[in-house]
Amino acid sequence: MKAAHFMVLSALGFALMGACVKVLGARNFPVLEIIAFRAAISLVLSLTFVLRKGIPILGQQRLWLLARGIVGFLALLCVYYSVVHLPLAEATILQYVHPVFTLLIALVFLGERVHRATLICIALSLIGLTLVVHPNWLVDAQRQNLPPLTVGIALLGALGSGVAYVIVRKLAATEDSSVIILYFPLVCLPATIVLGWQSFTMPTGSDWLYVLGVGVFTQVGQWGLTKGMALHNAGVVSAFSYVQVPFAMALGYLWFNESINFWVISGACLILLAAWINTQTKTENTQ
Repeated sequence: MKAAHFMVLSALGFALMGACVKVLGARNFPVLEIIAFRAAISLVLSLTFVLRKGIPILGQQRLWLLARGIVGFLALLCVYYSVVHLPLAEATILQYVHPVFTLLIALVFLGERVHRATLICIALSLIGLTLVVHPNWLVDAQRQNLPPLTVGIALLGALGSGVAYVIVRKLAATEDSSVIILYFPLVCLPATIVLGWQSFTMPTGSDWLYVLGVGVFTQVGQWGLTKGMALHNAGVVSAFSYVQVPFAMALGYLWFNESINFWVISGACLILLAAWINTQTKTENTQ
């Protein structure tokens, strides 16, 4: 349950981050610039935490830490590419396949057991997510004719997220959470500057509040994710990431006046039910 609490906090952090990104996107800020600001703020916060703890900045398993940063950045690029080039419903569903990849990768490389409650959680979460993003996706045949290359890139993004989560799980045994988090901005910031510096624009006025929000809420999400992964099996814990969907739904309604219909409420209830079922894995472990 403690791991679940951290993952719910992580989901809330990432949902709030997404709301800030949505505002900045509506103000015509380039995606790479938003990612760069996110990485810069995360870098400052992570360095502060590491220095206050008096631990080595570069950690012990540096190759694995660097791999976590590189894989995380590449996964993020794939996810954003799929969102731009696919309908939002399909892109979102493909993105949230990552707990399935996490479960399978953790099974092969970490030897973690696959519990029935986790399988049920993933199945219910995928159904619930489909209802939330677009119920007609199931019956609209034309929308399923998607470009294979773009679908492949979207799945690579989900796979990359799964790989990153498993690496975090592996590193959590020897590395402090602040060091693990630090490596993402260490890779992401220089990469985004090199790739997107020509289109950067300077924020003004209230833009800075949302830029700060992107960085701070990302840090909250990363911290909760890292702590959650350290406390329980990666395959089990990663399934709680679906709780981000109802959080995003509530923020959309309250912040952006987005409508909530029967399908959205039904999907959110399924996702919350799935997260609760996943907590029963603890019971299965003790039997």
